Amino acid sequence: MATLSPAVIYSDPLTAVAWLQKAFGFKLGTLVKTPNDEFAHAALTIGDGTIHVGSEWSAETASPQSVGGKNTQSVRVHLDSGIDAHCRHAEAAGAQIVQSLQDEFFGERTYRAKDLEGHVWVFSQRLRDVSIAEMQRVSGLKIEGDGR
Repeated sequence: MATLSPAVIYSDPLTAVAWLQKAFGFKLGTLVKTPNDEFAHAALTIGDGTIHVGSEWSAETASPQSVGGKNTQSVRVHLDSGIDAHCRHAEAAGAQIVQSLQDEFFGERTYRAKDLEGHVWVFSQRLRDVSIAEMQRVSGLKIEGDGR
């Protein structure tokens, strides 16, 4: 089990589960429904990661769609390979590309997309290892820590 597995809230979680599989390549891990066949919870996987899908079950949980498109988080997904094709596939499936594919100073190729309810997803693929010193030199930023 992963140490961290975020949850994303949707106003229409069943539609979101199907769309996330189609557009971003997630696989269904678990789908839980109530005795009345209503959505309760879902877990989707990609690589060795898991994302949970929830509904607007209380006043404290909302989809960006329900709050004027605001996001308080984004979900980052690291792909082993094929990011260019992944981006093309996501866009063809209806994802709004909000940052086109680009090579980053930290050695990854990334793009950002909004899903059908406005959640921001960041997809990346490692191109090469980059030292902290090189990241600082290229970006002009001060970077502390081990670079993860």
